[in-house]
Amino acid sequence: MTALVFQGPRIHVAATLVAGGDVVLPEGPARHVGRVLRLKAGEPLVLFDGAGQEAAAELTEVDRKRVVARVKEVRQGQGESPLAVHLGQAISKGDRMDYAIQKAVELGVAAITPLYTEHGDVRLKGEREEKKLAHWQAVAVSACEQCGRASVPQVHAPLPLAEWLAARDESLRLVLHPGTPGILERTASVTSVCVLIGPEGGLSAREVEAAEASDFVALTLGPRILRTETAPVVALSLLQARFGDL
Repeated sequence: MTALVFQGPRIHVAATLVAGGDVVLPEGPARHVGRVLRLKAGEPLVLFDGAGQEAAAELTEVDRKRVVARVKEVRQGQGESPLAVHLGQAISKGDRMDYAIQKAVELGVAAITPLYTEHGDVRLKGEREEKKLAHWQAVAVSACEQCGRASVPQVHAPLPLAEWLAARDESLRLVLHPGTPGILERTASVTSVCVLIGPEGGLSAREVEAAEASDFVALTLGPRILRTETAPVVALSLLQARFGDL
């Protein structure tokens, strides 16, 4: 079967994809397929499990109570980058964090950890943190549906910056901060990178020193100051162009 079989809207399902098997879509995706997209039985769609597998499928049943798709062919997803980037993103207010997560996923990020920083003005606790984390993960899923990825990057629970720094073991560790230009050009090929991006007010001097003590090097993105949600787009684009698949 050709790649042309993999047509139609992409839908994430937490299910095992087996050729010839039927998948009952959960409530949210079923509503999207039946009521928003208004697809009918016999129309194609692509299912993906979030763990790297995707399937060409055909709707066999679409009604108010139940939407079923039959899997025709299963393959490994085609949209993953050879470069594994872990983004440490200071939490920002409103939809700016959503934008940063969405675009990072589109640009091939492997994992994202929201960070509490000294100058960050967002503090989440308990149920509010759980709801926000679920929302951010849903943003990542939606971005995968749009951009063609079959592996959904994990959005980890928010951490204080110091804890995130202590857990880093990537071969290249970057902090967005004024420094000597050309660090990427002088770096040999790598397969794993982490990138630290501060809040609107920037990282404190103490936080930059802590990052440098954890073997981070400064990455300069030119003479203009970028917003916290713009910075990951530029940084990830540069990394994918240098070491990945752009």
